[in-house]
Amino acid sequence: MPMQHTTHPQPLVARGARGMLKWLLVVALCVVLPSTPLHATPFFEDGILGLTQQEVHEKFGIPHAIRSRKAALRVFSYYSPKDWEKYFSKLVSPENGEDVYTYSRDGIQVRYAFVYIPDRREVSDFPTLYVRRVEVEFTPQVPIKAIPGLVNEFSPSTELDAPAFRSNLWVLLFKGPSSQDAELVVEEMTKADWEWSLAYQLFSLNGLPDYLTVEAPIDRLEFTVQSLPRIHKIGRHTHEPMMNPYSPEFARRDPTPPTNRRPIPLPEYAE
Repeated sequence: MPMQHTTHPQPLVARGARGMLKWLLVVALCVVLPSTPLHATPFFEDGILGLTQQEVHEKFGIPHAIRSRKAALRVFSYYSPKDWEKYFSKLVSPENGEDVYTYSRDGIQVRYAFVYIPDRREVSDFPTLYVRRVEVEFTPQVPIKAIPGLVNEFSPSTELDAPAFRSNLWVLLFKGPSSQDAELVVEEMTKADWEWSLAYQLFSLNGLPDYLTVEAPIDRLEFTVQSLPRIHKIGRHTHEPMMNPYSPEFARRDPTPPTNRRPIPLPEYAE
């Protein structure tokens, strides 16, 4: 006759201890590994900066292309979403892929590129990606006054005293209050020491004229997170204050540069 094996029930104390151990393990994992947020909140009124990559896809649809940068230069390689997902995404870090959407508006090619940053707080090979910058490129270039009609998300202030700066290549505009949450996408080592706000930066590849008007040509608009107090403190030599180019007062300026320049003084010689 075959031998029969009898399974003796475990004592209730042992089963209770094992259940308590499992519960403690679950609690510990929840504390160590923060959960990925289902819905992120945009930092500013633009409604984009601070979104997760998943929310960008929900808002704009499947990207038309994915691009990756060559080092720090503005040189890119473009891939179809299918090829990126199948092969190229496995060769680089997840944040190296920028989602690209291209539209034709009033005969102008308007190309959005979403630049991401991973959540450094997450201990994961695939952390949540947040939008830290949006680049909007125009082909051909367009005048400053035309940009609000081409980019719905671009809503600059029209107040005369809105903070505005310029260099020979760009115009920088600030809009709205600062947001402490925006520190999440800032990479400055001293980011906790500053206030961070929504900033629009307009670039001209061939340079801006000394006398700026609403007809000044622009190649690229960027939605960024920048610090106005930081510019006041360390940007005095690179950021020239200017009148807000989207204020009514700026639009009413004479489109031709002034000609009443001060003459160069001539030396006087004794006879």
